[in-house]
Amino acid sequence: MSSDYEFSDEEGDDVFDDDDMGMQDSDGDGDDGMDMDDFKVAPKTTRKAYELEYDSLTQASIEKLMEKDVEHIRGIFGVDASTAGLLLRHMSWNKERLIEKYMDNANKMLVAAGAAVPEPEPTRPSRRPTRKAKSPPKSETFVCSICFDDAPDLTPLALDCTHAACTGCWSAYITSKIRDEAEHACRCMAEGCALVAPDAFVRAAVDDETYVRFQELLVRHFVACTPHLKFCPYPACTNTVSCPAAASKTSLTTVVPIVSCGARGMSSASAPAASMTQSQELVRQASGKEHKFCFGCIIDSDHRPVVCGVALLWLKKCRDDSETANWIKSNTKECGKCMSTIEKNGGCNHMTCKKCKHEFCWVCMGPWSEHGTAWYSCNRYDEKGGVDARDSQSKSRASLERYLHYYNRWANHEQSAKLALDLFAKTEKKMEEMQITSALTWIEVQFMKKAVEEVDKCRMTLKWTYAMAYYLAKGNQKDLFEDNQRDLERAVEDLSELLESPIEPENIPTLRQKVTDKTVYVQKRNTIVLEDTADGFLEGRWTWNVTVDGFDGPEEA
Repeated sequence: MSSDYEFSDEEGDDVFDDDDMGMQDSDGDGDDGMDMDDFKVAPKTTRKAYELEYDSLTQASIEKLMEKDVEHIRGIFGVDASTAGLLLRHMSWNKERLIEKYMDNANKMLVAAGAAVPEPEPTRPSRRPTRKAKSPPKSETFVCSICFDDAPDLTPLALDCTHAACTGCWSAYITSKIRDEAEHACRCMAEGCALVAPDAFVRAAVDDETYVRFQELLVRHFVACTPHLKFCPYPACTNTVSCPAAASKTSLTTVVPIVSCGARGMSSASAPAASMTQSQELVRQASGKEHKFCFGCIIDSDHRPVVCGVALLWLKKCRDDSETANWIKSNTKECGKCMSTIEKNGGCNHMTCKKCKHEFCWVCMGPWSEHGTAWYSCNRYDEKGGVDARDSQSKSRASLERYLHYYNRWANHEQSAKLALDLFAKTEKKMEEMQITSALTWIEVQFMKKAVEEVDKCRMTLKWTYAMAYYLAKGNQKDLFEDNQRDLERAVEDLSELLESPIEPENIPTLRQKVTDKTVYVQKRNTIVLEDTADGFLEGRWTWNVTVDGFDGPEEA
């Protein structure tokens, strides 16, 4: 029965017996000088062409990486941990460049990082004898330079620059910097002083909750400065993903770095996504989905198989007013005299501009006075460029129709993917119904949940294949791509129809077999599309009809 629920393409061929290894004990005493642990074989990890190696890191793991860098700089420069941290933050955690700059001029780097007070410039001795000014008597009462409070119980607090202020002012200032301005470098309050408060000083000045926020800001700064690290964009998720393979922009022309933060089933206290209701969020948690996003761009979802540059170009085209302009270009023309935009609202080709009263022919755009009595023939097309105007409008219409063809299909799969949240809830009810009306256990009806997950994943793939097909140049490669796209789409629709079909108790075994078989087939078709596209990027097979970052092609019209 377990084979019914195995949807992976890999076979379990990692198990070896004694005959296969040829390592049987010849004397039968079980002691051949070797431990059986020596023969344990690590499981095979075969990555597909569209998959990348990445690691999911918690905030604690990031803090350990930061501590490691601080200790590295501390050991080289011989400074304390606080100074090493300030130097690294000033140089955006670039250790190599920091070492180079520090070796050139250590004092200059310390001052620039806010870790040391600038040395006073030497003054020339005056020739005139000067009287020694009498220092005023020391006041026993401290007066805060910020709030001017002189209460006897005030405790002065200052950095190495000796600009003292009361503890209340320091606490309010640093707390405001951290909470209101999200600032991790809290400089001295004195005007013109660039000294930065070290971590120990911040810890003593603020409460525990504010200091936790301060540590989060330090982690965010570290992640933002490290090319191979990126925060999970999902609300309330604090995990970070490390993906060195997608750290450079040049790699984004050959791979689609879709990663996962590894956080499954967020707690109920976590904030749900803005586009989800509370019930939908619970369904998402029940489905066990991880937070998938693209490491290489701002798209916070899986946009395979299309690379980041093409995906962003498509979203921009769908978002801006370019298609409104195309509609205007397809349905209106400009007056040949004053260049006003005119829309034809009647059947006659004799047009009169309401702005400048210029009369012209709608078909050839030539002056109406030259048509005479033969206005219907437009025999001056070639001479006045009427053919060019007519061809330009036809091209605009064809371009608009082509865009709408791909956009409608892209939007349809996007809408279907959104409805998958409701499908998860419906499927769960069907699974409960199967348990009641048949002898199947809850584990045995999980094939329905697996099928819904596969449909949801393939909808996302199909959605982005239409964005890619729109920008692919005509040729055999595009034809093959669309053949794979068609096969996947047909299989997904068949499986969706099976999932939507009503449950009949006597047909449950047949339905189970059909859904299981179709799920396996859909998964394989999806893998074929993703692998073939990924191989095409690595081999340079795809050519575009537009200019995309990292690719050659004509500019988009």
